[in-house]
Amino acid sequence: MLAPDSFNPRIGYAETLRPGLRRIVAPNPSAMTYRGTNTYLLGMKEIAVIDPGPDNSAHLAAILDAIGPDARITHILVSHSHLDHSPLARRLQDACGAPIHAFGNATAGRSPVMQSLAESGLIAGGEGIDSEFSPDVCLPDNAIIQSAEWMLNVIHTPGHLGNHICFAWDDICFTADHVMGWASSLVSPPDGDLTDFMTSCARLQERRWQIFYPGHGAAIDHPNNHLDWLVSHRRAREKQILEALAAGPANAQALARAIYLDTPLELLAAATRNVLAHLIDLMGKSHVSAHGNLSADTKFERR
Repeated sequence: MLAPDSFNPRIGYAETLRPGLRRIVAPNPSAMTYRGTNTYLLGMKEIAVIDPGPDNSAHLAAILDAIGPDARITHILVSHSHLDHSPLARRLQDACGAPIHAFGNATAGRSPVMQSLAESGLIAGGEGIDSEFSPDVCLPDNAIIQSAEWMLNVIHTPGHLGNHICFAWDDICFTADHVMGWASSLVSPPDGDLTDFMTSCARLQERRWQIFYPGHGAAIDHPNNHLDWLVSHRRAREKQILEALAAGPANAQALARAIYLDTPLELLAAATRNVLAHLIDLMGKSHVSAHGNLSADTKFERR
C-alpha cells in the first residue's frame, strides 16, 4: 500500500471532475476498495456510466438522480467483473434500458496457464468474482464506443482479472483496478495473472497520458510516472522473493510474511496472493520451480 492521501469524497454525490465528466463514489469502503468504488458519468445528454459498482440501492439512486430529466443513459460500461464493479449493471439497466458493455463474462480473457490452474482446482481463487456477469455487448480490444458527445477506445488490460479493460478518452484513461493511486493492484491466481499484468502495463506505457481516473481513489495526475513506479515496484517485489528463496524453499504465505513487514494483518491474505502470482510468473520464466503440484501451500525454490 502507498502512503495515505487526502482523498475523502462525499459519498453518493456526483462531483464534476471536468466538463462532461462526473464521479460518484459508492458506499462500499473497505481495505480492498479504499473509500469505495468510483462510478464515472461521461457525457451531459447521452451518458455512459462507467463501472456501476456494487449491488447497492443507495448507489443506484445516486446514479439515477445525477442523470436528470434532460439526459439519458445510453451505455453501461463495465471494466471487469469483480463484485465491487459489475453487479449493479443489471439493476441500472432495468431502470434505464441501456445495454451493458464489457470484454466478456467472468472467465473471458483468462490466460491458458490460469485456465489450467482453475480447472485443476488446486489453487482456489475467485475472490469477489461476479460469476453470473454476462454483458449484452462484448467489447474486443481496440473497439470504439461513441455517442454524439464522446468517444472511447477499449484497451484490453488483463492481469488484475482476465476480462479487465481500460477506456481511453483521448489522452485520458479510465484505468479501473489496473492502475490506482492509493495502492498497487491485487493480482490473485487463477483469476489474476502477473505475466499478463506486466504486459498490460507495458502497453499503457506506450502512450503519453494526461490523467488516469482509477476505479478507487483519487485521479492520478502524473500517469506515466506512476506507471513507471508500478512496473518498478513489481520488479522490486520479484527481486525480494528471489532473495528470500535464497535461504531455502518456502511457500507464498511464508514469503509474504517475510517481505510484507509493514502490511496490516487484514491485508496479509491479499499479499500472499500477490506473492503467489509472482511465483507462478517466475516459474514461467524458469527462475523458480515448485515442489509438486501448484497449490496455495506449495513450496518453491530458486533454480
